[in-house]
Amino acid sequence: MAQALAAASGTFDIGGDLTVNRLGFGSMQLTGPGVWGDPKDPEEAVRVLRRAVELGVNLIDTADAYGPVVAEQLIRRALHPYGEDLVIATKAGLTRQGPGQWTPVGRPAYLRQQCEMSLRHLGVERIGLFQLHRFDPEVPLEDQVGELKALRDEGKIAHIGLSEVTVDQLRAAQAVVEIASVQNLYNLTHRKAEALLEYCEEQRIGFIPWFPLATGKLSQPGGPLDEMAERSGHSPSQLALAWLLRRSPVMLPIPGTASVAHLEENTAAAEIELSDEDYEALAHAAGRA
Repeated sequence: MAQALAAASGTFDIGGDLTVNRLGFGSMQLTGPGVWGDPKDPEEAVRVLRRAVELGVNLIDTADAYGPVVAEQLIRRALHPYGEDLVIATKAGLTRQGPGQWTPVGRPAYLRQQCEMSLRHLGVERIGLFQLHRFDPEVPLEDQVGELKALRDEGKIAHIGLSEVTVDQLRAAQAVVEIASVQNLYNLTHRKAEALLEYCEEQRIGFIPWFPLATGKLSQPGGPLDEMAERSGHSPSQLALAWLLRRSPVMLPIPGTASVAHLEENTAAAEIELSDEDYEALAHAAGRA
C-alpha cells in the first residue's frame, strides 16, 4: 500500500519526541537552477510535495535559503494546514547573493529574524526542527547556538539541529543546548563524516545525510551498483538509499527531486532489505572508488 512505503524505513524520534519515518524528503531541488528562484514547473513541485506525504513521508527538510524563500512557500502552498505527524525542518544561517552563491551569517539578530520569517512563510506557530545552516566563523559559536536556545525557550522552535559540523563543534554546541540532529554531506561514496555519524549514534542524535544519492563510478555500466541493480531489479539510487538506511539507526536520508516519478522510485527504497553480502560489497566497493 502506498501509505506504507516510507514507513517501511523504520522510525526515529528526533529530540526524543518527534517521531518520523526515517526516509524523508529534501526540498532544495524544488527551486530554480542554482537553488535560485522559482521552479520551472511550480505545479509539479506542489504535486511532488503532496505525493511525498501520501507515500508516508513525514519529515520534510527545507531552508530559508532555498530560492531563497521559494521552497518554504511551496511547502505551505502544497501542504498547509499540516498533518499532526508532519515534521518540517528548516534552516537559517546562509545568505544568498545569486544562483549558487552561499555566504554564512550567524549574527544572533539575523538568526532570530530568519526564524520569524520562516514561521511566517511556513504558516506555523512553532518550527519542529530549526537548524543552523552553517557556523559563521566571524561570530562566536556560543552566540549562534545561544540564540537558537533562546528561540527554543520562547517556544518558537521545538528542537535544534546543526549542519556541516565537526565532532568538536557538535560537542561545543551541546555544552550550550541539547542538539537533536546534524546534517552533513554523507553518501555511499563520500564518508568523511564517519566519526561524526558514530558520535551521533552514541548520543542518539539524528544524522541527516545531504546529497545522499551520489553514486559516481559505482553506478556506471559494469560498476558494482549497476551489476547489483540488474540482479536485484532495483535502481542504483534505490540501492544507495537502502545502504544508508541500513548503515545506522540514526540515519535520516532526505533524497530530493522535482519529479513525482523519481520521488516514487526513491521512496520505494524503504522496502529494500539488503543482504549482508550486498551491504558489505557496496561498502567495500565504495571505499575503493
